[in-house]
Amino acid sequence: MLLIPAIDLLSGKVVRLEKGDMDKFKVYSDNPVDKAKYFEDIGIKRLHIVDLDGAKRGEAVNYNVIENIVKSTKLSLDVGGGVRDLKRCENYFNLGVDFVVLGTSVVKDPEFTKGALKKYPKKVILGLDAKDGFVATDGWYEKSSLKASEVLDMYKDFDVSAVIYTDISRDGMLTGVNIAATVELSNRSPFPIIASGGVKDEDDIIALAKENIYGCIIGKAFYEGKIDLRNIISKIDGLGGRYG
Repeated sequence: MLLIPAIDLLSGKVVRLEKGDMDKFKVYSDNPVDKAKYFEDIGIKRLHIVDLDGAKRGEAVNYNVIENIVKSTKLSLDVGGGVRDLKRCENYFNLGVDFVVLGTSVVKDPEFTKGALKKYPKKVILGLDAKDGFVATDGWYEKSSLKASEVLDMYKDFDVSAVIYTDISRDGMLTGVNIAATVELSNRSPFPIIASGGVKDEDDIIALAKENIYGCIIGKAFYEGKIDLRNIISKIDGLGGRYG
């Protein structure tokens, strides 16, 4: 299973939110590049970057920070937040980003999303963020009338790289990942599922790995010292499973 630390960018700093509320955040670093280098040094292969300002404003606000991370590491990067048109996808791919994460557009602009999937097969990740069981959009400010499984059905004929599934109510709360909902979605999904939101400790990660979940995004649990990434990397490597 891929262990994927998250760097959430707000005004150029590494932060974590509580339940997706941009008014409730904690700053963990003023230097995102140094944090990315640290992850690379301990053996991490993939990094999840979210431009929180971009998610709210619909544009790439922290583009320069992401560019510096690309230039400073060899990490595989997926980037989301404010990716609302093909030009933005192209800019990120030209920069050296490996995957773009589409969130709001997956629900509100399926025509663009499908166009991106056609133009960049296996390079687009769908971000499904659930609030009370329904997919939320616009930086989690709006709740749609669609469930995650219904959204996946809209894209079943496309070459989706993976799906990031986040339980917003648990995100940044250290209350434990919603394993049941994640596994249920994985069993119904034609695409690999990456779990996100609420990971509290190593037991959560081991449980997801045993369920053959493709990847797990780790945020606050790392930043608050609840998880030793070096230790968990070796444990995950020994489990094997459907994805490695």
